[in-house]
Amino acid sequence: MTAPASAVVPDTVLDLEIGGMTCAACAERIERRLNRIDGVAATVDYAGEGARVVLSSPEVTTATVVDTVGELGYTARPARPAADEPADAPAEDAELRDLWRRLVVAAALFVPVADLALAMTAVPSLRFPGWAWVPAALAAPVVVWSAWPLHRRALAGLRHGTTSMDTLVSLGIVAATVWSLGAVLAGPPAAPAGSTWELLLHPSGPVYLEVAAGVTTFVLAGRYVERRARRASGDALAALARLAARDVAVLDDDGTERRVPVASLAVGARFVVRPGEKVAADGRVVAGRSAVDRSMLTGEPVPDDVGAGDRVVGGTVATSGRLVVEATAVGEATALAGMVRLVRDARADKADVQRLVDRISAWFVPGVVVLAVLTATGWWSAGAGASGAFGPALAVLVIACPCALGLATPMAMVVASGRGARRGIFLKGHHALETSRRVDTVVLDKTGTLTTGRMTVVAVLGAGPVLERAAAVERGSEHAIAAAIVSAVDVVAEPDDFVALPGLGARAAVDGVTVTVGRPDLVGPVPASLRAAWAEAEEAGHTVVAVGWDGGVQGAVVLADEVEPSAAPAVAALRAAGLHPVLLSGDHERAARTVADAVGIDEVVAGVLPEGKLAFLAARRAAGAVVAMVGDGVNDGPALAAADLGLAVGTGTDVALEAADVILVRDDLTAVPEALALARATHRTIRVNLGWAFGYNVAAIPLAVAGLLNPLLAGLAMALSSLLVVTSSLRLRGR
Repeated sequence: MTAPASAVVPDTVLDLEIGGMTCAACAERIERRLNRIDGVAATVDYAGEGARVVLSSPEVTTATVVDTVGELGYTARPARPAADEPADAPAEDAELRDLWRRLVVAAALFVPVADLALAMTAVPSLRFPGWAWVPAALAAPVVVWSAWPLHRRALAGLRHGTTSMDTLVSLGIVAATVWSLGAVLAGPPAAPAGSTWELLLHPSGPVYLEVAAGVTTFVLAGRYVERRARRASGDALAALARLAARDVAVLDDDGTERRVPVASLAVGARFVVRPGEKVAADGRVVAGRSAVDRSMLTGEPVPDDVGAGDRVVGGTVATSGRLVVEATAVGEATALAGMVRLVRDARADKADVQRLVDRISAWFVPGVVVLAVLTATGWWSAGAGASGAFGPALAVLVIACPCALGLATPMAMVVASGRGARRGIFLKGHHALETSRRVDTVVLDKTGTLTTGRMTVVAVLGAGPVLERAAAVERGSEHAIAAAIVSAVDVVAEPDDFVALPGLGARAAVDGVTVTVGRPDLVGPVPASLRAAWAEAEEAGHTVVAVGWDGGVQGAVVLADEVEPSAAPAVAALRAAGLHPVLLSGDHERAARTVADAVGIDEVVAGVLPEGKLAFLAARRAAGAVVAMVGDGVNDGPALAAADLGLAVGTGTDVALEAADVILVRDDLTAVPEALALARATHRTIRVNLGWAFGYNVAAIPLAVAGLLNPLLAGLAMALSSLLVVTSSLRLRGR
């Protein structure tokens, strides 16, 4: 059947691995070219060596995107899940090994080239006939073979009318080599004359072979260290993806087991998890009991005991017993797949400042080439001669590298996302970084956030089938209170016409009677016969849920919830960081105050509906506060979206997880202050990186133009600038 013309084609999200990028200008070039294609929205990540491409037109295919990238001189392929790669795959890829070989050759030959060029030029008595051809012969493999990847990418860019960092480096190497060979052919180089300062600036006179070899060595060394660092920082994403099981033991209706690829597992299917095996998908335990190790997902070392009725997450490991699990989410719908997407999304997301840097880098290289020509012209006009003009121009080409600028933001984000993933913290993007440093108020939900969310029924008030009818209504809800009520009844009836009333309760038809469960003001006035017991339950800090039918309250279910053990330390950490914690709950005042007193929160706002939470957040923000909201439930979704910064507990609902800026998959609430600290540290690191990168170019380029910078030292400084940015970012791994 042909789809109607008005049918909407869903967008396709394509993750690519991009090869050959050497600076932010490369990423900007690819991104700009892809976005010119109708139906394509692309974001290219230089530090992550990848791209996120959204295809909104059926006429644009993956091949179209890959071919477009290839036309620019780079390589592209769809990103493969790390789980598809062999477990024993070498850590270093072929490109990294090739880079190492070229670096070793360059470094081994650079030392004698530099020694000979300096010694023979500065000490004429050491010269022998044809001595100048010795350093030339030693430098040849360096400037040709070792530097060939630089030349190849520079040429590929020029063929497409583009430039990059490789253009500058290759041009500098070629210019220094050609100039030096010309000087050698013209005759033995003379010793440089002048002061000691001039000797330091131009130690080898008109021969710059040591510069050509040195720049090649420094650039390759910087690239190698940078690539190793980026690969190590990206290991968290690969490790997450590799947690996925490859196959699963599916349990058929007759009780037999058969091993099938995990991709064939369907929602509703039952599968077996034995001790030491990975849970293949998100699901609910229907039989068995085991301790489940979640440390690979959350960083928490203590396994959780699970049994019938408990939920388990794909990628975790059963350690002590056999489980039969019913799959509730498979493939890309699992929590593990969602975490991988979160890390990729965070890396693909670009802050405004990074987009500005990318645009600057795209124009930076042509600007530097023009500046080098102007520098040579200026020195020539000033009477310095050809040799005197060439040295400063070469220094300008070598020193002006946009690589540090391009790495400043994405490298910090790559490291931070990896660090966060290992600790069960997922930053969705740069919004979390830019907002976290200004947060002064942290608003926390009660049930499932400050408390364990594992509520239990402790009493039933009223006569008749109060609990049974309440359980039938709550069967269609996913709130912690609903789960506790349902689990307290052995056989739960199937409700009809279920209606969820967010923040209030739920309503459904049970046994032909319309039953309402929730807040008393939703159901009706509390009868006098229940008031004393009701007040006593609330005074004890319990949660009381009204149950009514036939136009009035017929009874109530009393539930108790334990305070999360990590809540008090988390609140103390927030206070120590200068943040003001607030408890915001839809529960009654006494229950909320009991929890607040237990965890150390002074300000409590209780009895509020979802719209009341929004009003509270709006009022605080209007008063000048920058508010972070922590929650996990359906009724927290609007508040998480409305806050300046939303933090969702990872065991919460899809609504909460979608609305939040930061996802916390650890049950430990200390992840909240830790996430804020990580976001702030990352933002601070980005500012330091950008300050250094801009400051380096602002200070170094004028020195090169003024002829005060040896081209060899310029090459070293250029490589060190990128290494400094990488090192600065890697400090986040220790947080």
